[in-house]
Amino acid sequence: MRFRDWRGKRGRIVALAACLVVAVVALTTVVFSDSRSEAQRLVDDFVAALDDRDAGAAAALTSYPNAAEETISQMYDGLSDGTVDYDVTQLVELNDDSGYFTLSAGWNFGEGKDWSYQVTGSVRKLAVGWRVSWDPEVVVPDLSGGRTVHHVRTDAAPPKIFDRTGRLLMEEQTINAVVLDPAAMPDPVDTTTRLAAVLEPVAPVITAQLMQERMAENPGNRITAVKLRDQDYQFLEDGIVSIPGVEVLTTPTLISADRRISTPLLDSLRSAWQLERDRTAGWAVTLEDPEEGPIQVAGFQGPPPPDLQATVDSQVQLAAKEAVVTAGTPAAVVAIQPSTGGILAADVNNWAMELGPVITHGLYPAGGVLDPVRLAAGLERGVDPNDVGSDDVASTARRLGLGVDYDVPGFEFETSQIGHNRSGVVQFAGSDSDENLITPLGAAVLAASVARGSAAVPTIVQGQETVVHDAPEALPGSVIDALRGMMIDNVQNGPASFLRGHAGLAGIAAASGEDRWFFGYTGGDLAFAVFVADADGGDRAIKMADTFLRKLGEPLLGE
Repeated sequence: MRFRDWRGKRGRIVALAACLVVAVVALTTVVFSDSRSEAQRLVDDFVAALDDRDAGAAAALTSYPNAAEETISQMYDGLSDGTVDYDVTQLVELNDDSGYFTLSAGWNFGEGKDWSYQVTGSVRKLAVGWRVSWDPEVVVPDLSGGRTVHHVRTDAAPPKIFDRTGRLLMEEQTINAVVLDPAAMPDPVDTTTRLAAVLEPVAPVITAQLMQERMAENPGNRITAVKLRDQDYQFLEDGIVSIPGVEVLTTPTLISADRRISTPLLDSLRSAWQLERDRTAGWAVTLEDPEEGPIQVAGFQGPPPPDLQATVDSQVQLAAKEAVVTAGTPAAVVAIQPSTGGILAADVNNWAMELGPVITHGLYPAGGVLDPVRLAAGLERGVDPNDVGSDDVASTARRLGLGVDYDVPGFEFETSQIGHNRSGVVQFAGSDSDENLITPLGAAVLAASVARGSAAVPTIVQGQETVVHDAPEALPGSVIDALRGMMIDNVQNGPASFLRGHAGLAGIAAASGEDRWFFGYTGGDLAFAVFVADADGGDRAIKMADTFLRKLGEPLLGE
């Protein structure tokens, strides 16, 4: 291109650019032209700040920013779990420096939990510009007079939990936490000595030395010395409240009705109980008045949830407790009803309790526990049980309830980890090279599955359905019969023959390193597993099983 041609083209480009600039300026003028009055812009900006939950920005548009920010911030805090949408429904300008407006507000606190209202306010033109005349009722009706607003949960009377036989198992009671406050304690030695003397009849383990050691470990901090059931506290109250530096905090708590029952299942039952309370809970928005107290302005009372009937059997549970305390190393007992999958009992001794959730998440090397599964895997495939691989064992184990993905309301657990896919598994004990792991609960599920002829589905509350993901098919009847024969022979003629006196008992005595197991079932619709870690004798689990079975036949005290 010659220079002259380029110069001519350049002139046309410059002219086109100039036209574009004019067009953009014109467009910008149209887009940013705002026909709203100052009062309208103020109210719109105020509503936008409220919808954004920006208390500072909304308050800055009022005639009294400090008071407005305090009130609006409290509104957001008190209604923190809700969403809000404010809209301008009316704006009337009375003259050049005043007007009024109406807002509609809609709060939502979840499905079916809506609170709607209208508020009015005024605007004035002040020396600093247009402002919303501040009044707490411009955001929430009747909020003036020092009131605060809150979204609260409403519950009816709490349900109770009964055991499988209809015996009261758990109920909400008042628990009294006896708290030591060093700041209000002139003489810590005198306080702890006096408190220990008062507590001695019901809590002799809470000694003055123990309390002083705990205070030394937490210098200057308040500590809880003990938690007392209400009936115990009422007996000791006069002696406790008179001691300097001691105060009592009361809390409603779901606890066992029989203090002898302290199974790890109680925590899972609390979770299931709480799920029912959450399902039936109501809600309310209240205005807290300094003199009148709470005034409900929205919401409804939740209906009373039904009582729960646990699968736990108090007699079986107490027998399990009697059994686990006979071991001097970590031990556990789990019992299941094969016909329903209901967990009848679960308990651990103090040594196991220190390790964490041994029953539900204590994955231990399975060793001989899986011998019945290997037999079944071989029979399924028509090969010698010693020739089946880990993945074959895992596949057959699923058909006996091990490694199945169960979803039980309020109850989390593992049964086993078998095969090569064990990412994220943390063993409680044993060799890292052992690829087959099982929990005490898993061993009980295995026994229950053989007894019923198909995978047992664990439950802890009657009437609450357990979801089984990818439910396995039952093993052929001939394979189940072979497993039952193996377990009967193990008791009558094999390593578990010490237990042959218990009528109808079939089971397996197994070992894995120094750990000992026994799992089996009886003709009374009962399957169970016994686990003893680091056992000091080959028959430790068998003897514990004997204690458990003998205690089952004893009458339950209090009946």
